[in-house]
Amino acid sequence: MSSDNPVKAGSDLNLQATKHHFFGRPQAPPDPSEIRRIERWLATARVFLAVSALVAVRMDPTELGHSPAAYGLLGFYMGNSILVLMLLRRRAASTSSFRVLVHAADIVWPAFISVFAEGPRSPFFLFFVFVLTAAAYRWGVWETLSTAAAEVVLLWVESFFLLHVWAKQGGRLPWHVLAGLQINVTEFEPKRLFMLSVYLLVMGLLLGYLSEQQKRLRAEKAVVTSMLATVRVEAGLTGTLQQSCRQIASMYAAGRLLVASQEIHSRRTFLGELRNQNGSFGDFTWLNSGPRDAKIYLEDFPGEVCYAAHEKNRWSLIALDREGNQVPSTPTDALARLEERQPFRSLIAISFVFGSDWRGRVFVFEPSWQGDIQEELRFLLNLFRQVGPAIYNVYLLHRLRRRAGAAERTRVARELHDGAVQSLIAVEMQVDVLRRQAESSPKEVGPELGRIQGLLREEVLKLRELMQQMKSIDVDARRFLSVVRDAVERFERETGISARFVTDAEKLEMPDKICREFLRIVQEGLVNVRKHSKARHALVRLSSSAGEWCLTLEDDGKGFPFSGRHTQDELDQMGKGPAIIKERVRLIEGALTVESNPGVGTRLEIKVARDGDSSDEL
Repeated sequence: MSSDNPVKAGSDLNLQATKHHFFGRPQAPPDPSEIRRIERWLATARVFLAVSALVAVRMDPTELGHSPAAYGLLGFYMGNSILVLMLLRRRAASTSSFRVLVHAADIVWPAFISVFAEGPRSPFFLFFVFVLTAAAYRWGVWETLSTAAAEVVLLWVESFFLLHVWAKQGGRLPWHVLAGLQINVTEFEPKRLFMLSVYLLVMGLLLGYLSEQQKRLRAEKAVVTSMLATVRVEAGLTGTLQQSCRQIASMYAAGRLLVASQEIHSRRTFLGELRNQNGSFGDFTWLNSGPRDAKIYLEDFPGEVCYAAHEKNRWSLIALDREGNQVPSTPTDALARLEERQPFRSLIAISFVFGSDWRGRVFVFEPSWQGDIQEELRFLLNLFRQVGPAIYNVYLLHRLRRRAGAAERTRVARELHDGAVQSLIAVEMQVDVLRRQAESSPKEVGPELGRIQGLLREEVLKLRELMQQMKSIDVDARRFLSVVRDAVERFERETGISARFVTDAEKLEMPDKICREFLRIVQEGLVNVRKHSKARHALVRLSSSAGEWCLTLEDDGKGFPFSGRHTQDELDQMGKGPAIIKERVRLIEGALTVESNPGVGTRLEIKVARDGDSSDEL
C-alpha cells in the first residue's frame, strides 16, 4: 500500500501490529511504556512479597521448619527481587529476554523453596500464585497455562526424586547436608500433589482468560479509535468511506469489499467497491447501479450481521440480530441472488442505517480469521455502531455546508439584483436621457450628473458592505481594537459622517467568539447609521470591567420609530429593533438594550458577562 497518505500508513501499521490472535481476536500493538510500567509494578510486588514472607517467618519460625537452607533461599530471593527492581528503575526499556529470564527464576523459586518450607502446602504457596499473575499481566492465556504446567512439572519431579530416588537410598544423604535440611516427604505424595496441580492449572486458566479479555477489549478499542481517526471532514464522504473500508478489509485480509447504500427519500441506490490488488487495496470506486440493485443488496438479508459460506452446494450461515442474538432458521434466497451477481465462497454482511436519510450494507468477500464466528460478528456489530454515527456526521456537515453555500449565493444574487443591478440600470437610463438633452438643455446636465454621481457612490458603498459581510473574519483579542478602529475610520472616510471609536481597555482578554460577534455588530450598526439614521455623528465605545464587557453604539440621527429604553425581550414582543444585531447578541448570550428618541438619536448597548460559556468555539 502507498505510504503517501499518513492516515493510511498509520492505519496499516496499526493493523499489521495486531495480527497476533487469541481465539481469532486481534491483540493491541505492544506499548513499550506500558510494558515498562507493568514490569516495575511486578518488581515492586515481588519485593513486597519477599519482605512480607520474611516478616511472617520472623513471627513464626516454624514456617520454614527451622531450616537454614530455607532461610538462605529466602534471603537470596529477596536480594534478587531488589536487584531486579533497581535494574528496571535504571533501564529505559525492558527487553523480552530479560522478562523471560526473570519469569523463569520466578517459576523455579516457589517449587524449590517448597522442599524446605513444610512442603507445597506452606504459606509460601502465594509465590505460585504470584508467578501465574505475572504471566497473565505480561502475556496471555497460553503463556499463563504454560507457567502453571511448568510449576506442576517441577513439583512432580521433586515428588519423584524425594519419594523414589531418595527413598531407594534409605533417605541417606551426607551428614553435613542432613544437618541443614528439614524435609517433610509426606507432603510430596501424589495424592496430595494431584489437587494442588489441578488448582494451579485452573488458576492459570482463569487468570489467563481474564488477561486475554482485557487485551481483547484493548484491541477492540484500538481498532475503533483507529477507524474514528480516519473520519475527517476535510476528506469528504468518499475519502472517509475509503479509509474506513480499507481498515476493515485489511483486518480480515479480504479479497474485496462492497458498500451498497440507498437514499431513503429518493430511493437512489449507490454501489462502491474496494479491491485487493496484489496485497494492497486501491481507491474506493463507485459502480453503475440501478433501482433493481436495492432488491439484490439490501432486501431480505438475514439479520443485522451475518457470515455465510457456500460449500458443497449448501449454505453455512450464522446471523445475529440487532442485540447480538443468533437468528434461527434464516432463509438463504438473498444470498443466492447476491452470489449470481457477485460470485463468492464466503462473506460477512453488516447492515447500517444513518438516521432517516440512508440505509445500506457492507459486504466483506472472502474474509479470513480464526476463532469463534459469533464473537467476531458481535465485534463488527459494535464497531459499526460506534463508527457509523461519525461517518453520518461527516455527511450531515457536508450537506449543511452545501445548503449554506447555496443559501448564501442566493442571498448575494438577490442583493445584487435588487440593489446594484437595478440602480445601475436606472443610472444607465438617466445617462441616456442626459445624452439626448445635452444639446438642447446644457444647463440641466450638470445637476443631473451630480445626482447620478451620488447614486453611483451609494451603490459602491453598498457593494463594499456586501463584500465585508461575505468576507470571513479572523480576529482575536490581540487584534480586535485595531480592527474596530480601522472599520470606524473607513466608515468616516467613505460616508462623510463623523465617527469615533473610544475605549478604556488597553489590553483585552476576550474570547475569539465574542471578538468576532462584536466586530460584526459594529459593522452592522454602522451600516444602519448610514442607511437609515441620517446622522451627522456616530460613536462606538468599548468598556471593560471585572464582570462584563460593554459595547455601545450611538448616533444623533432620527432614531427608531419608538421612544424610550427597551430590553431585547421587550423589543421582541414589540416586533421592533435591529434584527441582525439581536441575533448576534443571542449567539454570545449577551444583553441588548436600545434607547431611542425620534429626531434626537439612538443608543445601542450590548453587555456580555465574563464568566459565561460564551467563549466556546464555533
